Amino acid sequence: MARYLISFNDGAMDHIPDEDWPAVGAESHAVMREAVEAGVWVFAGGLERQRASVVGTDGVVTDGPYPETKEVVGGFAVVEVASREEALAWAAKIAAGCRCAQEVRELMPDSETDAFLAGR
Repeated sequence: MARYLISFNDGAMDHIPDEDWPAVGAESHAVMREAVEAGVWVFAGGLERQRASVVGTDGVVTDGPYPETKEVVGGFAVVEVASREEALAWAAKIAAGCRCAQEVRELMPDSETDAFLAGR
C-alpha cells in the first residue's frame, strides 16, 4: 500500500459563495467518513491563511514562504491505497466535495518510521 498526498492551493476555494460553505463542509466531511469506512484515511487538514515561517538548518526563523514560491498549500488529505488510480479516484471525490481541483502526489515510503510506529 502506498500513501498519497491529495492537496489544493490556498485560494482554490475562494470562488465559493458564503451561503454555500455549509454544504461544502457537509460534502467534504461525507467524503472523509467514506474514506475512513473504506480504511484508506490517514490524515487531513486545512491550513490557516497566514504567512509560513521558514526555519533554517541553523535554527534561524524567517518569514516565509520562500520568495520564489508562487502558490502555497491550502489543505490536504493523506490516503493509503493500493494504486495511483485509487488515489486519483479519492482525489476526484475530494475535489467534488471541496469544489476545487486536487493535486495528487505519492509519498516516499519510509519503512523505518513505519516499523517504529508499529512497535509503539
